[in-house]
Amino acid sequence: MDAGLIEIFSLPFMGRALATLAVLAVAAGVVGIGISFRELEFVSDGLVHAVFPGLVVGAAIGGSDFVLPGAIIAALIAAVLFTLLERAGRVGSDAAIAVVLTGLFSLGVVLVSRQQGYVSQLEDLLFGRLLTVTAAQLWQVTVVAVLAVIVLAIGWRAQLFRAFDPEGFRAAGFRPLVTDLTLSVAVALLVVAGVQALGVLMVLAILTVPMAAARLLTGRLGLLVPIAILVPLIAGVAGLWLSFVWSVGAGATVSPGATVVLVLVALYALAVGWRLLRGRVPGTRAKRASDAADRADAPAPVGVTAGGDAA
Repeated sequence: MDAGLIEIFSLPFMGRALATLAVLAVAAGVVGIGISFRELEFVSDGLVHAVFPGLVVGAAIGGSDFVLPGAIIAALIAAVLFTLLERAGRVGSDAAIAVVLTGLFSLGVVLVSRQQGYVSQLEDLLFGRLLTVTAAQLWQVTVVAVLAVIVLAIGWRAQLFRAFDPEGFRAAGFRPLVTDLTLSVAVALLVVAGVQALGVLMVLAILTVPMAAARLLTGRLGLLVPIAILVPLIAGVAGLWLSFVWSVGAGATVSPGATVVLVLVALYALAVGWRLLRGRVPGTRAKRASDAADRADAPAPVGVTAGGDAA
C-alpha cells in the first residue's frame, strides 16, 4: 500500500491514536524528568503494575465507564504506598516494592481470569487498545495528563532541589515527604492516562525511555524536556505508520502499541550509539568537563519556600 502519512493519519482512528500519543509524550516529557533525576524507574514500574487490579475491578463493576476511576484509585493508593517504602530504604525498599508489585499484578490476573473471555480482556489490559481510542477516552487521557503536569509543576523548583541536593533540602527545613508524594501522584496520574491506550506493559516505556534518551543526547537542563517530548512523538508517528502499512499491505496483524515502543527503544539505541561515538571524537571530553564545571558553579535552585512549594 502506497499511502502517505497525511492519508494515513487523516483516518479518524489513526488521528486519535496519534493525538493520544502526542498528549502522553508531552506529559511524560515533563514528569519523566522527575523520574529520571530521582532514579524512580523501578517505583514507576511498580505503579504501572499496581494499576492493573484497579483496571480489572473497575471494568468488572461498571464496564469501560469505570475503568478510569478504578485505575485512579489504585494508582493513588500505590503512589502513597511506594513513596513510604522508597523512603524506608533502610529496611529494603526495593524488595518490598518488588513484593507489592508482583502481588498486586498477580491479584489483577486472578480477578480478570474469573471473567468470561478473560484472555482477550487480559490482552487489552496488558497491551492497550491504541487504535480503538474514542473521542471521549482521548479527552479523559488529556485531562488526566494535564492534571499530572500541573501537580508536578506546582512544586517544580522543590523537585529539582530535592533531586540535586537531598541533604541540603532537608537541612533547609523542607518537607521531603510532601515533595516525594507530589512526584508519586504525578507519576500515578500519568500512568492512568497512558494505561488505557498503551496497556500496563507499554506505558512504562513512555515514562522512562524518552528522558533516558534525552539525557544521552544533551546535558543541558533546558533541552531535556523538549527532546524527551520529541523522541516519543517521532516514535509515535513512525510506529503507527509501520503498523498500519504492515497490517494493511502485508496482511499481518501488528500491535501498534508494541510497534511504537520498539521504535522508541530503537531511538534510545541510536542515542546510546551517538553518545559512544561522541566520546571518541577529540575535544568532546574536554567540553564535557567544562560543562560539568559550569554546572557545579551554577547557583542552587531559588524561589523555593518551606514545605516544598515554589515561590
